[in-house]
Amino acid sequence: MALSSRTPTALSGRLVTGEGIVDDGVLRWQGSRITEAGTSHGGAPPEQLPEGYFILPGLIDLHCHGAGGGDFTSGSDADIAGAAAHLHRSGSTTVLASTCAAPLVDLEAAFGRLAGAAESGLIAGIHAEGPFLSKKRHGAQDPAFLILPTQEDVARLVTAGRGHLTSMTYAPELPGCDVLVFELVTHGVIPSIGHTDSSTEETSDALDLINEELASTGFAGFSGRPTATHLFNAMPVMHHRSPGPVPLLLQRARAGEIAVELIADNVHLHPETIRMAFTIAGSENICLVSDSTAAAGRTSGEYRLGRAAITVVDGAAVLTATGVLAGGAGSLLDIVRCTVGAGVDVVDAVRAATAVPAMVLGLGDEVGSLHVGLRADAVVVSPDLQLKGVLRDGTWVRPIED
Repeated sequence: MALSSRTPTALSGRLVTGEGIVDDGVLRWQGSRITEAGTSHGGAPPEQLPEGYFILPGLIDLHCHGAGGGDFTSGSDADIAGAAAHLHRSGSTTVLASTCAAPLVDLEAAFGRLAGAAESGLIAGIHAEGPFLSKKRHGAQDPAFLILPTQEDVARLVTAGRGHLTSMTYAPELPGCDVLVFELVTHGVIPSIGHTDSSTEETSDALDLINEELASTGFAGFSGRPTATHLFNAMPVMHHRSPGPVPLLLQRARAGEIAVELIADNVHLHPETIRMAFTIAGSENICLVSDSTAAAGRTSGEYRLGRAAITVVDGAAVLTATGVLAGGAGSLLDIVRCTVGAGVDVVDAVRAATAVPAMVLGLGDEVGSLHVGLRADAVVVSPDLQLKGVLRDGTWVRPIED
């Protein structure tokens, strides 16, 4: 069935909500706000989507370094705007712009550019992946730019972000991390455990410290739940006599103390690992992320990840010089599709890419679900989860395709 309009203001299809799927649902909006979501209550007839099409909440990506050729760390204002626009058109209507390790002066400059993008509404904030990371677990991060945390350096980055530094990945075993956690929580920045060589005990102590600081400061700027950056990746492999951080983080996630990120693209994680993580932690404690790079949306060519050159090889972004995996080459919707392909229920997969990250950001009353009064962000997909249209803030950034 063909749509009479490619830019409708009301749709009828299979709504995916936090509670399940409404098969004959209606989504209606006026301006930038949802005015109806669920079973129809009358009004002008909505545009009927083709049979089996889903209407998802706008996706929320907490970890993406760029897209469409633009890098968030080294890119210009125009590069940042282009990358954000590409992500929006790909279905990620709310994004944190991630930076990678670099000299502090470079990060301060990048934070300044990204703060401007946040102030214009292009991004929801800044995620700093480093520079306080383990040199043993640096992954694609340049170890030359990894440093130990000091109060002065953390303060420099917080100041450079102009209130838009939202989360920071750090390795909790590093000396000085007690001060780092205090500074982050005090300024409303979400601590994220990652790129770490920590033991189970060190990880447990770190999470206890984060929770103690959250409780003592009483800061209400975000959910109060820290995160774990791309669980399994850039962490010790689990061993039966030396389990490392992974099983502890999964268990503490199950208890609701932390939300764990998964790059569930079948490249960073095997489908069985994806399914296991959902089984143990539960979808309400998982944030699917793309970890996308400037190479996302490209099939060939050389791009930047900070100061490093990256290339797309067999659908994966790798460091040109070494071939080391260097982040994602796809979108968050691709991640959702792979997650469902791994055997996770579509409602659970969508929840992990919408409502859970919204909760982590403290934006659950603004985005992350299809409810009356929330921002009119929605993604239209075919029955096999192929992208067909994207609505952001009540405007079609990608008009509907049949």
